[in-house]
Amino acid sequence: MTAEQIAALFTGPDGTYHFARWRRPLAPVVFGVQDATLALVKGALATVAALAGQPLTEVDTELGANLMIFFVRDWRELAEVPDLDHLVPGLSARAVVLTGQDADHYRQFRYEEDGAIRAAFVFLRLSDRLAGLPAEDLALDLALRAILPFQALALRDRPWLVRGADGPAIAPWAADLIRVAYDPVLPVIAADKSHALRLAARLSAS
Repeated sequence: MTAEQIAALFTGPDGTYHFARWRRPLAPVVFGVQDATLALVKGALATVAALAGQPLTEVDTELGANLMIFFVRDWRELAEVPDLDHLVPGLSARAVVLTGQDADHYRQFRYEEDGAIRAAFVFLRLSDRLAGLPAEDLALDLALRAILPFQALALRDRPWLVRGADGPAIAPWAADLIRVAYDPVLPVIAADKSHALRLAARLSAS
């Protein structure tokens, strides 16, 4: 990947470059699915966390859970979850917007004082568009959305899942980028596109 392609993955609609990664172990909890799907989601999280070299844990000693994943049929269901608007400020108002956009995904990060990822909230609406997709694909997609602040618009032309004989897999470009992004030599946060040059250089060297 070129530095320009990498930069696009972390550049928002306003042109701001924003990169951050986790420092603390991931403590996930999943709502709204049956046990079979829960196992798929946890397996996908383990796969993505292994790429990043980030451990999974049952409990974050400070937060309890720091990665919350919600499956809903309708965005209006979010208003029925106790204290969710406290956990994710503005979520009720955002649900109205998501309904108007006919959106399938929503994600919100919370950050440490220095800008590292502190917690993530990932939401998936099981729309008619997604009904025909294998659960394994959806699980991997959710896990990838949680590991780095990828920009959704940039991913439309660069799929990060591929299908093989054994089911879905993370596309090589995405797997390599996650490994490099979590290289201990590189910064945990970055707000300048020159960071994408460093990622590109690491990819070329690996």
